[in-house]
Amino acid sequence: MKDELNELLEPIFGATIESSYPTGGGSINQTQVLKLTNGERVFMKQNSNPPSDFFLAEIKGLQLLAQAKNGPRIPKPVAVQSGPRPTFLLLEYIENSSEDNNFAERLALSLAELHRTTQENYGLEYDNYIGSTPQKNSLHKDGVQFFRDQRIDFQRKLARQKGLLPSSIDKKLDSLCDNLKKFLNLSGEKPALIHGDLWSGNYFPDSQGMPCIFDPAVYYGLREADLAMTELFGRLPQKFYDVYHETFPMNPGYSERKDLYNLYHLLNHLNLFGSSYLSSVQQVLQRYIN
Repeated sequence: MKDELNELLEPIFGATIESSYPTGGGSINQTQVLKLTNGERVFMKQNSNPPSDFFLAEIKGLQLLAQAKNGPRIPKPVAVQSGPRPTFLLLEYIENSSEDNNFAERLALSLAELHRTTQENYGLEYDNYIGSTPQKNSLHKDGVQFFRDQRIDFQRKLARQKGLLPSSIDKKLDSLCDNLKKFLNLSGEKPALIHGDLWSGNYFPDSQGMPCIFDPAVYYGLREADLAMTELFGRLPQKFYDVYHETFPMNPGYSERKDLYNLYHLLNHLNLFGSSYLSSVQQVLQRYIN
């Protein structure tokens, strides 16, 4: 593989690989940093058996996010393995730093600018992935219908197929889907360009303290879904939510809706990692369905 990598890197950087070292990655891909003979570094993601369009979809997502004026910093794609099923992706290496007292505010401001990027319909022109799960993005004019069909119902069907969904919970999901319009306030909302998987492992400050986001599951959706995801596994400082709301006000009742958005991610974790997430799914349903 080193020879293949050098063939890609040398025309771009005028250098080849001197050394490499692993970095902390997620559960889907392996990651490492390639140090080149000219002192530059490149970030590499590997997957031994990805879907054929897995890394190609990520490239398109990064490029789409990067179009947002004054949005967060996005790592630039460098190269991808050639062939019908690329198993690695090379990205711009971005040095991270510790969060200072103003990082939450900078992240809120840049995320609000990202979310101002819009189009006519919810969804995307192509499907992509949330982790390693296919993410369906068929276009809809109605945001509630999109969230119901392309997010909750799609994950529900996967869980059924895998035998992970007891009938009692399946029935509650039916009831929830039938009543989503009662819970989601989309008044004045437009489809927003969102990261789609914005947990704490997918953002950091760069060496200058500016927000950088990566590993996207991008689409045009309900912008509150990005905010809700920042609260699923830990939470940003309250300053983040206050500044975002001041900059790009949300409809009243976000705190009552956020668990609904995160139900999508909990169902996805159920499908990816098994029944340990079933109780979390049930807790969300209990809140909305008596």
